[in-house]
Amino acid sequence: MSATADKGAGGWFGIIASAATAVVVGFASTILLIMEAARAVGANPAQQASWAAALCFGMALTTFWLSWRTRMPIITAWSTPGAALIATSAAGISYHQAIGAFVVAGLLMAATALITPLARAIARIPAPLAAAMLAGVLLRYTLGVPQAALALPVYVVPLIVVFFSLRLLVPMFAVPVVVGLGVAMAALGGLLGQGCCSWGVTGLSWDMPVFSSAAIIGLGVPLYLVTMASQNLPGFAVLRAAGYNPPVGESLLVTGLASAALAPMGSHAVNLAAITASLVTGPETHPDPAQRWKMAFPYLVLYTAVGLAAASLVGILAALPAALITAIAGLALFSPLMGAMAAMLREARDIESALVTFLVTASGLSLFGVGSAFWGLVAGLLLYGARHLLGWRA
Repeated sequence: MSATADKGAGGWFGIIASAATAVVVGFASTILLIMEAARAVGANPAQQASWAAALCFGMALTTFWLSWRTRMPIITAWSTPGAALIATSAAGISYHQAIGAFVVAGLLMAATALITPLARAIARIPAPLAAAMLAGVLLRYTLGVPQAALALPVYVVPLIVVFFSLRLLVPMFAVPVVVGLGVAMAALGGLLGQGCCSWGVTGLSWDMPVFSSAAIIGLGVPLYLVTMASQNLPGFAVLRAAGYNPPVGESLLVTGLASAALAPMGSHAVNLAAITASLVTGPETHPDPAQRWKMAFPYLVLYTAVGLAAASLVGILAALPAALITAIAGLALFSPLMGAMAAMLREARDIESALVTFLVTASGLSLFGVGSAFWGLVAGLLLYGARHLLGWRA
């Protein structure tokens, strides 16, 4: 009896510990990037808090629903590449237009689950080009780190040293530690200011979406593509590698509809988790794979609590100096940038078209009000098609 009890207690300890780690890593790693994205489209402080809270509530609910329905450890997250895209490509797009683009991106994700030809078309986008588009988006953000180090060397340089030291030892915790250290250093240095640490329950704001063709083409469609290629597809791959067979259609439908429904409250995209999924799908969570889905219970409770406190957490982070925010967010995107660049250069025959996609995306080009991520993918696909379909040779 006692052995069984110990085993059960140990099992729940692993489940709770894994879920807590996934929440801490997922939230702390890129919440600053979410706030940068919100500010890029003109969100006010209340809307920024609502944006963070809506994402947390959406992730909590969709994770619980999918895991409970399938009895698999399916966790959802916000689209980190999507936030980087918004932060770097939303020039000239208002908050209400951005919300309209988010609604369309969510509906496209749901449509992918229902329309087989659309799913096939997305699946046929060459992986090197999708990776190159993501790399171009991330590059512009990570390039801000050296400038931030020059602007605020006393704070940023130590963070860079700590980040790369932890990358050698415990890479999963490098970004959360840097976020905590950055806040602590700013507080000790008197950089946070007064009134940044008040606590209260976060309220959700609801804003009417505006459907602008330029915002939909320049932001909504690239957000959908980068989320599908860089979050959902790797998320399914992580689950399959752990021995699960996730329901692709249901997962995309649930997260797509949730994204569209939460968009008026600021949420840009809820999708399958990729990096943090590995934290809950292994034996550290529970020795029995059939029991790992129960991490959805603590995940639901913890992310709901974080969502309720989102306004306070956002207030603390928003009080950080701009250079420090840029440095931390840029460091958080270092690992995704490495992965994207490695993927875009993996196939020798596709390097040229991938490089064109990367350069056009990274250029920040805006044409007809449409951002560079869309034009980068178009340029890369044209060259890719010329080489593969028409048989052109270098």
